[in-house]
Amino acid sequence: MAGKDTSFIERLKARWGVDTNWRVFVIFIVFAITGSTAAKFSGPFAELLGVSKNLHPLLYWPIKFIIILPIYMVLLLIIGWLFGEFAFFKQFVKKMLRHFGLGFIFK
Repeated sequence: MAGKDTSFIERLKARWGVDTNWRVFVIFIVFAITGSTAAKFSGPFAELLGVSKNLHPLLYWPIKFIIILPIYMVLLLIIGWLFGEFAFFKQFVKKMLRHFGLGFIFK
C-alpha cells in the first residue's frame, strides 16, 4: 500500500500548495486567532444591529452566522497579512466566496 502512508500535515501541504511545515503552523495560528477574534467581535456587532439573545434561537443563530462571516473573512486577510500569508488567505477567501455563490466580489 505505497502512497497511503502520507501524514495529515503532508496531505495539507499538498492540498494548500504549501511547501514547509512552518507555513502550515503559521496558517493554523492565523485560523485560530481569526476564529477567536471574529467570535469576540460578533457579539458587539450583533448588539449594534439590534440582534439579541432574546430572539428565538432559530432566528438568532443564522443571523449571528451572517454577521460573523464577513468579519471572519476580513480578519483572515488582515491577520494573514500580519503573519506574511496574505496570498494564501486571499485565495482561501476567494474560494469561500465562490462556495457561497459570491465569487463575483473578487473578480
